[in-house]
Amino acid sequence: MPRHLALGNGNLLLLYDQFGQVKDFYFPYVGLENHVGQDYIHKLGAWVEGNLSWIDDGNWEVNVNYQQDTLVGETTAINHELGVKLEFKDVVYNETNIYLRQVMVTNLFDHQRQIRIFFHQQFDILENNSGDTAYFDPRYNAVIHYRGQRVFLVNAVTEMELVSQSDQEVVPGYKSFDEYTVGAFRIEGKDGTFRDAEDGSLSKNPVEHGMVDSTISVWLDLDGGQSKPAYYWVAAAKFFEEVFELNGYVLQRTPQHLIKTTADFWKAWANRQNFIFMGLDKSVSSLFKRSLLMIRTHVDNRGAIIASADSDMITSGRDTYAYMWPRDGALTSFALARAGDANAARRFFDFCNHTISHEGYFFHKYLPDFSLGSTWHPWIKDGKIELPIQEDETATIIFALGKYFAITKDLEYIETIYNSLIKKSVEWMISYRDEASGLPKPSYDLWEERWGSHTFTVASVYGAFMAAAKFAKMLGKTESEEKYKTAAAEVKQALLKYLYDEESGFFYKSVTLKDDGQIEVDRTVDISSAYGVFRFGVLDVDDPRLKRAFDYTKQKLNVDTEVGGLSRNDSDYYFRISQDVPVNPWFINSLWYAQYLAASAKSEEDLKPVKAWLDWAVKYTLPSGILPEQLNPYTGEALSATPLTWSHSEFINTVIDYLEKLEELGICKICNPVK
Repeated sequence: MPRHLALGNGNLLLLYDQFGQVKDFYFPYVGLENHVGQDYIHKLGAWVEGNLSWIDDGNWEVNVNYQQDTLVGETTAINHELGVKLEFKDVVYNETNIYLRQVMVTNLFDHQRQIRIFFHQQFDILENNSGDTAYFDPRYNAVIHYRGQRVFLVNAVTEMELVSQSDQEVVPGYKSFDEYTVGAFRIEGKDGTFRDAEDGSLSKNPVEHGMVDSTISVWLDLDGGQSKPAYYWVAAAKFFEEVFELNGYVLQRTPQHLIKTTADFWKAWANRQNFIFMGLDKSVSSLFKRSLLMIRTHVDNRGAIIASADSDMITSGRDTYAYMWPRDGALTSFALARAGDANAARRFFDFCNHTISHEGYFFHKYLPDFSLGSTWHPWIKDGKIELPIQEDETATIIFALGKYFAITKDLEYIETIYNSLIKKSVEWMISYRDEASGLPKPSYDLWEERWGSHTFTVASVYGAFMAAAKFAKMLGKTESEEKYKTAAAEVKQALLKYLYDEESGFFYKSVTLKDDGQIEVDRTVDISSAYGVFRFGVLDVDDPRLKRAFDYTKQKLNVDTEVGGLSRNDSDYYFRISQDVPVNPWFINSLWYAQYLAASAKSEEDLKPVKAWLDWAVKYTLPSGILPEQLNPYTGEALSATPLTWSHSEFINTVIDYLEKLEELGICKICNPVK
């Protein structure tokens, strides 16, 4: 199932399901160590007058959304039969590793009742389902889950009035949660401690180890129509003393204050650049800011930008998307820098500088702790040693660095990484070419499926060489400048010679040069081919070959259903509903086409299709503003990883391309203040 909320601070990342329940809990890296098991959730329930109802049991009307322009989750759940309304505000505190939840409980009936709210949690610590411990700590009136250097403190309070002993003044205070229990989870015939809540009371078992969970409850006495709040939090740290300090911090500063300051911080962050969204619907500008916030939740404080924290991907394959793909991260850093978040972009390049191979290339993908991620690319192909790489992942980093510099003018930073990242990778790419054709040697394509010299990859290498030549010129490295410009010209010439079909007017997916001199052509229509030639500057946007290629590609990849959109290629099988239905539309590829339309526009009238594509993207977001990777071509339902960082970054790029075209046409003086 898609995730409907993501909240994070660069160390702690939580994702929620369609009922507002925690489904993923990452710590201490964004995307690494998901402490909620694969098919587990942190359940929420309400008990009143002998009846217990969990929020996902089908008896609640649930709406999950965000507070405008913030990373504050707002969920409303109503159970008419129970006569209970729950209104949640969720945050991951931006300064420390604390997850907070406010629950406003309303008695919808007209008579006084006691309503008990149950919070259930199961931590699959270190992603290993044994050897954990949970216990009630009476010193702090909290439940602790721990294993090794991972400690999670769970607490909840309700508001109450206290009388000061000194002057009898009534002051606000808190009452700790009413009941707790810890126990075995899915072992020895036990489902979990949430079963203990079915009679409205918890057994107060103080400790358990192995596969464990816990449940706590708060009891509120409410008059007819009355509302009262409860506050719940989880503090995460490596050591016990840290979580105890964080618990004290919440009580001292108050949960209300931490929730408010987190909301204030993210609202200021999302609005710190004065973009003028001229001519765009308010829903587009709202999704632009939501996209920035969504990407930020997927940026680790040590630099990795992960593709998606949606752990349900593992149920559809063999792995998740919780990795840093160098290409995805590079193109996302490009969007972040264009939107004004140069700090996150720079941390990403630092990450790349740390992980580049000794030879000068990047592997398939990486974990956010700088280690190598999983792969299905072999080191041997057709009996020969071959690098298990996608060369575009190396090239796009240098291209994105060029865009970063164009915005920041941070020459001192470029100089610090010139030899270790820029020169090292570019020199390797120059050497990694076929002598006869001048093309980059074969590698896997950007979709990780096919082997060859792909148009997108070749174009990205050209873009990297041109960016490196500019860096060399600025740093006075004349010999390197000429070398890189010459290499770029050779790659461009080879691309146009071997990868462009003059007759049909499109760019091949790839070519493979055989040992016997024969050329094997992959004629798959893939939008990345035309897009790569455009985005990396191989051809000018007004070049008739580029127009022919996009027109041909649009015709072949248009999804002819009510949903619409563009597929990534004409033979895509990934998450395809069946061979009898159209290929799925992707947000990335549909927005790529919109970016080309924006760049080629000559008048405001020409920009209308761009606005239509932005409106299309808005139409098929989740209600909370989250973009998936793909859509069901008939229903428009989210498919594959949701959220997908790359989808959000291309939405940002498309909006900025539109705004910059308005400036170029003289329609808006300064639409994008970041340039």
